[in-house]
Amino acid sequence: MIVIIDYGMGNIASVKNALEHLKLNCVVSRDAEVIMNADKLILPGVGSFKKAMGYLNQYGLVEVLNEKVINRKTPVLGICLGMQLLAEFGTEDAEESHPTPGLKWISGKVTKIQTMSPEYRVPHMGFNSIRQINENQILRQIPIDSHFYFVHSYHFQTDQENIIAVTEYESELVAIVGRNNIVGVQFHPEKSQQVGLKLIQNFVGMM
Repeated sequence: MIVIIDYGMGNIASVKNALEHLKLNCVVSRDAEVIMNADKLILPGVGSFKKAMGYLNQYGLVEVLNEKVINRKTPVLGICLGMQLLAEFGTEDAEESHPTPGLKWISGKVTKIQTMSPEYRVPHMGFNSIRQINENQILRQIPIDSHFYFVHSYHFQTDQENIIAVTEYESELVAIVGRNNIVGVQFHPEKSQQVGLKLIQNFVGMM
């Protein structure tokens, strides 16, 4: 069973619809017992890093997710803001000197996208291609010229060893991060047509 984490901020309906389209057994929940019995987890998200972490803490989900993902090694897929929450810190709605602590599952921080040219407006929005950096099952049988749907104003900065793929938007932005049983995608696979559905299938087939 796949559990989509419900913490009050997310593209939950579209993610659930995509899973149901693929005939995958899924449930939306923030109940600790349900989460602990999951085979796979999906952490969606749309909105503010600081607000999202506030809700995760408010609902007591950080401790539950740490036990499930870090200690029990359950595969998890973070989507958009859900991917950013995997980082150590995020600066959205916070001072640079006092960033908001994230889940700290993958080293790095989330900062605002900075562009020089007016043609590259923030947020980075729309379909864009990705380029694979490190091998990972999440991209198995996905063509190298595939485009995914992005919409974000902040980006994940991390070590090269954690980067699975990048996208070009004036400069390189991290598109997919991963470490062991943890994967995060900056784009929305559930809104990325057939290649997005294939990526979800690849995640479900992990471990």
